[in-house]
Amino acid sequence: MTAPAPLPPVADEQLRYARWLDWGAKAGFAALVVGFLAYATGLLPAQVPFERLPELLTLPLDRYLAATGTPTGWGWTALLARGEFASLVGIALLAGCSALCLLAIVPLYLRRRDTVYAVVCILEIAVLALAASGVLTSGH
Repeated sequence: MTAPAPLPPVADEQLRYARWLDWGAKAGFAALVVGFLAYATGLLPAQVPFERLPELLTLPLDRYLAATGTPTGWGWTALLARGEFASLVGIALLAGCSALCLLAIVPLYLRRRDTVYAVVCILEIAVLALAASGVLTSGH
């Protein structure tokens, strides 16, 4: 029986991206749990009372939004002190995690004068930011 072949070394940018992704995933999950617990325990007041949910969840979206005063787009950020919106911080962290990871590795590429990879990372971050901005939405 022969020993397995040694693994190739892992590049610095892969390690940094993985570290940031690990941190971001854990932070996002923790924010989800804390936000949900704050909502479920009543620590944060609800935007929509629990007893109205069965009635409201049968409505079409536009009527639900009007009846509850729930904003669309990034308007949820103004309601972070409300229970059902607090856990959205975790979702936002998880969704934005890859952009932060890419941003973290750009300096490594620039230090190595690997400008093509640095530019690709910056362009990916720009596309993610544009998508998250809501500028390209239609019909809302």
